[in-house]
Amino acid sequence: MDHDFYQRNYWAEEHHWWYLGRRRILLRLLDGWVPPVNGGRERQVLDVGCGTGGMLSHLGRYGDAFGIDMHEQAVRFCHTRGLEHVQLVDDPPYPFADEQFDLVTVLDVIEHVDDDVAVLKEISRVLRPDGILLVTVPAYMSLWGGEDVISHHRRRYRSGQLRERMIAADLEVQRLSYFNTLFFPAVAGIRLARRLSANSDTRVDSDSDVSVPNAVNEVLTRLFAAEAPLIERMNLPFGVSILGLATKRPE
Repeated sequence: MDHDFYQRNYWAEEHHWWYLGRRRILLRLLDGWVPPVNGGRERQVLDVGCGTGGMLSHLGRYGDAFGIDMHEQAVRFCHTRGLEHVQLVDDPPYPFADEQFDLVTVLDVIEHVDDDVAVLKEISRVLRPDGILLVTVPAYMSLWGGEDVISHHRRRYRSGQLRERMIAADLEVQRLSYFNTLFFPAVAGIRLARRLSANSDTRVDSDSDVSVPNAVNEVLTRLFAAEAPLIERMNLPFGVSILGLATKRPE
């Protein structure tokens, strides 16, 4: 991925409705699952595949936040945000001790790698026995589109497939829900229309490249984030994305 990709993401993570809405959903969910620090021990948090740091900058509310990413440009943008504990890390194993982290997030990452179970197993290694993992992935191969091509995705998932990967990595699934449900019909319609009209000369477009007026962006953000209280209480049956919460399986 080139510099322009990360420049766009650096801007989008602070302004685009998809990033803003997703962040509100995930932080509200984590607020209910990450317990208060016990015994004065400082909690440690890891964001795997942290990108340009838009989410990592908010994870500091849960403890001392660290980030890793396999792309040098992403790490540089994190440092531009003032996020000092971000390292350039390619493949597992990660440069951390066993059972070091109380919270690990891997947000729209494992769809990029060939061996997603290996990544989840490495996360399980660095996760404390009482720690929490939050993972998100794109849903349904039928929604495959330009964003997947540009982002170098290997796959999209169904919820059962994500569950299988997590169980194979010795993780115990606590929550598994689709989200971005409200916009699912629109996204599915747009992806289908693009697929039907595609030809060899058609330029591949990223969904996040589509700019909207600020007022519309704010409305879309609020509509997306409105799913947050629903996901707190229940698992949604379909959506553009999937989230999973897991703990390490007891020995």
